Amino acid sequence: MKINGAQALLESLKKEGVNLVFGYPGGVVLKLYDEIYKMNFPNILTGHEQGAVHAADGYARATGKVGVVIATSGPGAANLITGIATANMDSIPLVCITGQVATHAIGKDSFQEVDVCGITTPITKHNYLVTDVQELPRVVKEAFYIARTGRPGPVAIDIAADVFNSEIDFFYPDSVNLRGYSEKNFCDENEIDEVVKAVENCERPLIFIGGGVISSDTTDELRQILKRLGCPSTSTIMGLGCIEPDRKGYLGFAGMHGAYGANMAIQSCDLLLCIGMRFSDRVTGKISDFAPNAKIVHFELDPAEVNKNIQVDYKVIGDLRRTLPIFKNKLNSSGTNFSEKFSAWKGQAIAKGSEHPFTFKPEGDAIKPGALISKISDLADDKTIAVTDVGQHQMWAAQFFKARAPRQFLTSGGLGTMGFGLPAAIGAKLGCPEKNVILFTGDGSIMMNIQELATIADHDIDVKVVIVHNFILGMVGQWQRLFYNHHYSASELNFKRDFVKISEAMGVRAYRLTKAEELETELPEILFSKGAAVIDVYVPQEENVIPMVPGGKRLDQMVLGL
Repeated sequence: MKINGAQALLESLKKEGVNLVFGYPGGVVLKLYDEIYKMNFPNILTGHEQGAVHAADGYARATGKVGVVIATSGPGAANLITGIATANMDSIPLVCITGQVATHAIGKDSFQEVDVCGITTPITKHNYLVTDVQELPRVVKEAFYIARTGRPGPVAIDIAADVFNSEIDFFYPDSVNLRGYSEKNFCDENEIDEVVKAVENCERPLIFIGGGVISSDTTDELRQILKRLGCPSTSTIMGLGCIEPDRKGYLGFAGMHGAYGANMAIQSCDLLLCIGMRFSDRVTGKISDFAPNAKIVHFELDPAEVNKNIQVDYKVIGDLRRTLPIFKNKLNSSGTNFSEKFSAWKGQAIAKGSEHPFTFKPEGDAIKPGALISKISDLADDKTIAVTDVGQHQMWAAQFFKARAPRQFLTSGGLGTMGFGLPAAIGAKLGCPEKNVILFTGDGSIMMNIQELATIADHDIDVKVVIVHNFILGMVGQWQRLFYNHHYSASELNFKRDFVKISEAMGVRAYRLTKAEELETELPEILFSKGAAVIDVYVPQEENVIPMVPGGKRLDQMVLGL
């Protein structure tokens, strides 16, 4: 079947099961978009290329599939960079397709030319420059294989303009053979045997779950291991939803703004079993004093992560889809009554956490962020997906929204990207149309990609957008209050920003809540109504995210009140 390169690309996407792409057209991809038109291939036009890549990211996080984004050359491709870096830091599978100037014009500073491969090399798993249409099907096949296998991540495909017009006898390969790269599910069972012995010999174990459990779809295995051991557990923010929030012994997420009980347990345990996490500085606090009493176990797919930030005592290298079932079976074969052995320690950890739970203090008629998010969490059903931007509202959402299953709490963890939330919520809703999607954002973050409200209106996407509106760049302001003598340098936001008017002008109905009683009288009806809505919620400007581990301090040196 002889077809052109643009058709070949779309047929290749179909072969990979892609039924939706996010993109923005431009000069060198016009042939591709003409074929998208002819083939009626679903493309969501966003307001900005950054919105498109974040939407593809949100789609991937919510569904577990590979997200796909398309942009034109030059500024279009460059506008994807923040989104690609966001996905790379959180190990999210994306295929990012960009147009490039024609082959004969490459390297000549041609109009709208940038070196996409050079720019994206540090922030992708792999990238390609396609100048020969014969290579296109193979490259697409490899790109999806690389993006979704092993440690997931973004792959960039830069395609010269003339490739879209060139003809090819289309054949899509049914296999991939990459030297030095394989999805072979390896593991050394001797490493797991050593960990089982360590569990049998310890007195105070703690399981620490990261986002790798979600990306590997091994939540069920993990929960069975927790049931067998009966020990306390914690998670990173990226691991929220892996453990039921009401499971006895789950201490909440750990780290800079994490739960008191979780941080204290890390500092007190004698065996820390870390599963699918990378020891981010926001999780460890002062590295030299992290888990000082514990032997540390690291279940990890990527060998480069082992001993990168924290020196560990036991490593288990391999895909969690292989290593966790083996670990579970070996624990089940042990004659130790783990639940009985660890019962007292579990009780101590729970009691410690109850001393300083996540909480908030009422303040007259003011709406406290914790009260707002707690109420929404109570109203949400068990399948609701919560998406956040980055800042104070992100931490409050992590503290007070109860994610009940994996892929129900989507946030930019590693890069901390303001502007991620709104387009990511769009992607999540389009990927999971049967689920309710609620975005928690701030009056700073929402401005980063506010143009995507028009995308919501254009495509009638039912997302509820909750703006935690405190008239300041919240986390910046908190640090300026605590460490810079209240010098609000370039952080206070204009009181004239009217998100109700802005939303309505873009075609999305909007509401404003200013009094605590409206959480009972107004909020439920808005959340349960059909269609998209923006809820602009005024909260006190100087409300702080507490607890907090100041930079350079140990996890047990938490600021518990101000």
